[in-house]
Amino acid sequence: MQNTIDDTPSDGVLLDAYSRAVTGVATSVSPSVVKIDVRGASRSTGGRRAGPDPDDGVGSGFVFTPDGYVMTNSHVVHGAKSIRVTFPSGDSVHADLVGDDPETDVAVVKAWERELPAVTLGDSSALQVGQLVVAIGNPLGFQCTVTAGVVSALGRSLRSKTGRLIDDVVQTDAALNPGNSGGPLVSSAGHVIGVNTAMIPAAQGICFAIAINTAKFVAGRLLRDGRITRSFIGVAGQTVPLVRKLVRHHALATEGGVLVTSVEGNSPAARSGLRDGDIIVHFAGEPVRGIDDLHRRLTDERVGEVTDITILRGVEKLELAITPEVKQPRAA
Repeated sequence: MQNTIDDTPSDGVLLDAYSRAVTGVATSVSPSVVKIDVRGASRSTGGRRAGPDPDDGVGSGFVFTPDGYVMTNSHVVHGAKSIRVTFPSGDSVHADLVGDDPETDVAVVKAWERELPAVTLGDSSALQVGQLVVAIGNPLGFQCTVTAGVVSALGRSLRSKTGRLIDDVVQTDAALNPGNSGGPLVSSAGHVIGVNTAMIPAAQGICFAIAINTAKFVAGRLLRDGRITRSFIGVAGQTVPLVRKLVRHHALATEGGVLVTSVEGNSPAARSGLRDGDIIVHFAGEPVRGIDDLHRRLTDERVGEVTDITILRGVEKLELAITPEVKQPRAA
């Protein structure tokens, strides 16, 4: 009988490789991870509270440009009266809010320093379920804490503080705690592939990060304009199922729609002829199955553009024209 050599690496070799991957990521990325202390923040912030003022909080962030721009979560800094950024060296500087977007939970602040070590931003579209990821942040105020895990799932949706759905969220089992918010989720190659944003307190190993491709787009707009522009039509609505007979009769591509519960005066919806009780089933030629579909259609490209909207009014199907306007940001 011919002897064969087993080339399978031993458990020790595999554990050493895993350890080297995690320590390599921690060594390369930790110098760019900062602690963010806020005073007078909006009570919607989810960071750990610190000090006697209940509106003080602690979160995380990471330097993503050498000239001192820091990415974090909107819920960490939204409405803050003052922001301080502390680096791993212990140096602490005042930071200014460049802009934040509560609807994707991404924010950018400017730390007035020069030649700071910046992370490398990766491509979240290349992620695979099961791959190693490392989370770095300041859980409960303990600076530069490292946890490791895997990508548990891709393409999740997460409800933001505003009620809007954030798409393409990364689920991970890398442990997150209050104060981790805004820190980087990093691949084994040392590339940031997500912005840690949420955990489920009653669960273990179910945590979420905003995909870095989403965060890069939002951060770019915040750097350019200080805010994200979205379109607005001026309706309040709720998702409702459609009567099957109407779906068949009108050959609709959806079995749900958005019931208009109120129309703002002098809004695009009011000017288009939309009324309370109408059901929106198509917008810009695309089916609207519910309120989240409508939110996804209301992009900045629609601002000022005459757009077709299909509604059911009673048993009648109507086609209207609506011109979305710029959605004004919410007050802090």
